[in-house]
Amino acid sequence: MKYKKNKMKVHIFSGRKKKESIQNTSRFSKRRIFSSVRFRILAWYFLLTTCTVLVSVVVTHHIFCNILKSRTQEVLVAEVGKFDRLVEQQLVNNQSAQPEAIINKVLPLHVPARDKYILALINGKIFNDSQLPLLKEIAHNSTLLEEWAKVPSLTHGELAVFDRQIYYVAKPIEINGVEGVVIALRDARSDYQTGTETVILVIKVATVVSILFFAIAWVTAGRVLYPLRQVTETARVITQTDMSRRITVVGNDEIAELSATFNAMLNRLSSAFESQQEFLKDAGHELRTPITVIQGHLEILKYRPEKQSETIDLVTDELSRMNRLVNDLLLIAKAEQPNFLCIKLEELDWFTEELYFKSQALAKRNWQLESKGLSPVAIDKGRLTQAVMNLLQNAVRHTQENDTITLGSAVRDDYAYLWVSDTGEGIATEDQERIFDRFARASDGDRYSSEEGAGLGLSIVEAIVTAHNGWVELDSSLGMGSTFTIVFPSSQEAVDEPNSNRRRQSPRRGVYRSRTTGTKIHNSCR
Repeated sequence: MKYKKNKMKVHIFSGRKKKESIQNTSRFSKRRIFSSVRFRILAWYFLLTTCTVLVSVVVTHHIFCNILKSRTQEVLVAEVGKFDRLVEQQLVNNQSAQPEAIINKVLPLHVPARDKYILALINGKIFNDSQLPLLKEIAHNSTLLEEWAKVPSLTHGELAVFDRQIYYVAKPIEINGVEGVVIALRDARSDYQTGTETVILVIKVATVVSILFFAIAWVTAGRVLYPLRQVTETARVITQTDMSRRITVVGNDEIAELSATFNAMLNRLSSAFESQQEFLKDAGHELRTPITVIQGHLEILKYRPEKQSETIDLVTDELSRMNRLVNDLLLIAKAEQPNFLCIKLEELDWFTEELYFKSQALAKRNWQLESKGLSPVAIDKGRLTQAVMNLLQNAVRHTQENDTITLGSAVRDDYAYLWVSDTGEGIATEDQERIFDRFARASDGDRYSSEEGAGLGLSIVEAIVTAHNGWVELDSSLGMGSTFTIVFPSSQEAVDEPNSNRRRQSPRRGVYRSRTTGTKIHNSCR
């Protein structure tokens, strides 16, 4: 029973924790919704829309009241004028009639429109043709009657009777020498009620439409901001070991530009991480051997002191090799930096001649200068010299004294070409795809590696040429020699790009051609 009770407590506790977790998640989701950019943008949009509608309604209502007042006054002035003309007609027909008699005859003849009334004030007595409570209330207002009796000219005014908005126009008249006043009135309550009901209807319709538009805008904003959520999700799942996720770019607006920029950033980061991993792997792999050799010889030195001189020479040689290896790896790593090159205009023919003179000091070979390009080119002279000298040293290592090594240059179609050709042993087709890789070994041993055995010479060449936005072409076959051609843009605008991140990507694909078969083999240049 104890065990069952404890088990029951555990279930209750876990259920409670699960319920609390669900509640916390729900609260977090609600907070996230109300604090999201989507909600804030739409909240401001809804607030601005509501304020715009309210201000528009208030201003429209105010304009409506002014227009109603102006038109009512015009109508009342016309009613007064009509009454005055009827009085004149009665005077023409009966000039000796009393003013009260004329007024009593005119009032039935004057038929005002709806909600309009005519009053006449003669000798302090009010005349009207209706028994409405409104007119009776006005007839009993002695203060108002006294004010109207003193009207000097056509006068406009407003009254508030029985919570109604009454407009009036008073005009003095004279009938057979007796002065009086004719007053035209209009009850504007129905017009105001119509206007108010219209405003309320507009507010209701605007509220429903705003809510509907808010819902549509919420969905639309979600679709528009979907790439931003993709950016967040992609950034969340990306790790140093997996940077393959990318965002789908749709359209050409600011969001699409952001997505494309984020993808480009991921490409740069991926290239940087890959380069870092390759550097660490290559350095660890190649440095482990000399370190092991040095450590082993130093450990046995105490047992064989007579080998001290030989051990020192061997250790010194291994350290020198390690130093050269580290320098080469650092150069390849620096090739990806924006300040790796110092671009200047150089004359290609002078540059080719300088390389030719330097090459003759490398070894005894049949050196030939095939051609010189007669055009200025935008290059980093020091770096490109290092690349060409590496190719020349590579040609020296794979040729004999009676072999020919040819150097040449040319400019065609906005591209400069520098080539090193030899009549040496050549390169097998299966090895042409990978000899530019770091620490590459040919299938038959170290035929294509450097003298130190590092195999970084051609990798350095490729890194320097790629930094110039160029590529290396290889034409070779076994027993017939090799031709390495460096191709790069000749103009400074094409080489000195503001976005140096392109150096971390393959600008072109190197094309390796076999002389015997003519088959093209593609390899990505790093």
